[in-house]
Amino acid sequence: MENNKVIHSSFWSNIFHLPAEKGDLRRSLMSSPIFKSLSKRDISQLINITHNRSYLPSEYIFLQGDPGIGLYVILEGEIEIHRKTETGLVIKLASFSAGDFFGELALIDEEKRTASAIAQTECRLSVIFKPDLDEFINAYPKKGIKILQGISHIIAARLRKINEDYFSMLEKKYKETEVEHET
Repeated sequence: MENNKVIHSSFWSNIFHLPAEKGDLRRSLMSSPIFKSLSKRDISQLINITHNRSYLPSEYIFLQGDPGIGLYVILEGEIEIHRKTETGLVIKLASFSAGDFFGELALIDEEKRTASAIAQTECRLSVIFKPDLDEFINAYPKKGIKILQGISHIIAARLRKINEDYFSMLEKKYKETEVEHET
């Protein structure tokens, strides 16, 4: 039997969520820090390389260990991100809904997924696959630089937030240890 636990991680939480109208890919992309510096025309060109997918409740979008192949934008529905540890513990890392995005690191590297994404409700997603984005960047290098700067912004913000959480945790642990030594 698998153990389940919920962990609230700053890395996985979507600190960039901006509510979007249900099913509005254009607005979701324009509000995303990855693409927000692109013009409406650029967004239209980007929409041409997106692929739409539908998922049923409990269906896996990808599994932990799968190759990272693209960025997902939620148009409708709810997604959960889970990670299974070596001991079999299943940890819920995040919940996402319409307007959220996930999987952006796959646009940079070709590493395996570090967690699984599972549809919690019927979902409609738009996917930008890395090879398609690479072609877009090669065709439009200035736009590509803007996109890569947007991804860098996300990574930097998440790293800063994780650092804050880590130092808060260390401080809390230090204070607990200090109290134990005083008694």
